[in-house]
Amino acid sequence: MDDCVFCKIIKGDIPSIKVFEDDDVLAFLDISQTTPGHTLLVPKQHVQDIFDYDTDLATRVFDHVPMIARGLRAAFPEMKGLNICNNNGAVAYQSVLHSHIHFIPRYSDADDFSIHFGDHTNQYTTAQLQAIGAKIKQQLEVN
Repeated sequence: MDDCVFCKIIKGDIPSIKVFEDDDVLAFLDISQTTPGHTLLVPKQHVQDIFDYDTDLATRVFDHVPMIARGLRAAFPEMKGLNICNNNGAVAYQSVLHSHIHFIPRYSDADDFSIHFGDHTNQYTTAQLQAIGAKIKQQLEVN
């Protein structure tokens, strides 16, 4: 994609701080550095989001996740945790339309990063949850 910022980084048209590269993926520092070490892992093949992955691409990309995570932990032993995020679609905070995985080292709960999971336990009956699960299961069997 000629107008994709990550494709331009992959081609070397835009400079980046690379931390890993092979034939399938590139890992580089996020320019915003939400926390020190904030790294992005992108497939070299342009795909917009997770919905565009086939099994082979998913294997080739996601096989690198533990390696990057361990590299960050070794580089930053003071790290207390690590968020690994893959945002898909604008409503899910995807700002660059080239699939990417964020690795965000966490040093404290005051490091200017948060994720909120609302507790909606009381809003669903067991029957409603079973219906949601069945709907997903049906689609997984079809696809």
